[in-house]
Amino acid sequence: MEEISFPRPETKKRYYQFSEYLKRKFGTKVYKITLDAGFSCPNRDGTISSGGCIFCDDGGSFSRAHSSNLSVKEQVFTGVETLSSRFKAKKFMAYFQAYSNTYKPVEELQEIYNSALCRKDVIGISIGTRPDCIDEKKLDLIASYKDEYETWIEYGLQSMHDRTLKLINRGHNFETFLKAYNETKKRGINVCVHVILGLPEETKEDMIQTVKTLADIGVDGVKFHCLCVFPNTKLYNMYENGEITLLEEDEYINIACDCLELLPSHTTIHRLGGNGLQAIKIAPKWLNKKFEILNRIDDEFERRNSFQGSRIVN
Repeated sequence: MEEISFPRPETKKRYYQFSEYLKRKFGTKVYKITLDAGFSCPNRDGTISSGGCIFCDDGGSFSRAHSSNLSVKEQVFTGVETLSSRFKAKKFMAYFQAYSNTYKPVEELQEIYNSALCRKDVIGISIGTRPDCIDEKKLDLIASYKDEYETWIEYGLQSMHDRTLKLINRGHNFETFLKAYNETKKRGINVCVHVILGLPEETKEDMIQTVKTLADIGVDGVKFHCLCVFPNTKLYNMYENGEITLLEEDEYINIACDCLELLPSHTTIHRLGGNGLQAIKIAPKWLNKKFEILNRIDDEFERRNSFQGSRIVN
């Protein structure tokens, strides 16, 4: 497995950005096109439970970059046109983001995924889903793309602690995630795991333990979220009633750096700052300052004279 040195000569970063990984592999910056293919979620439609996760709003974690009234192919072409015009982008990844993007029969999934890979400049596919929404046939389908396309599955784990998963009404336990992860890696599919920092009743040590566990299994990528509050969620009611305390900016920056120091140098970091649609976010408002937060993480690493993987003990 490739070892990465820090700070990175190309970016001066002390952690391994997913964007840099793609640029090194494809020779140019690769842009994600976020897609809504009309999926649902078993934790919202009553299959597992009702109401969904306590933090999930009506958009199902979707950025609302495009109208869901468009077909997947139309969303891809619209995304390419927009990103090409704005950033002179040349290569793209199709990112199925909204809800659980394996939560349909495998025949329908194949049609949906194929419709996203409709252009030669779309070089990859990333599929966001839950670990309880996959099976062998679905994984075999996704694995069939990896020889021709950069292929990732993004699993929403959020925490390794079953007590936390129960509290946030996640609808699955950590064992379910591990089983899905192992079956995915057997097929050579890249895996990014979503982790939320600041979940109710979790200590810093709890968050660190989740990241240590992901480091131990050699995860390919991690996407860090900070717990934030949106309207029309159970978390909003808890926030209004004073039942939860959100992380302050300084706390988040320090915990994020602590977590990065425990991840192997080859693990790609897909997100560190910025969560959800700013226009409807209730709290924390400091999370809207995405680039300022990233700069502060850079500054904290420099102050520590530290970097991703610096606290790993062989």
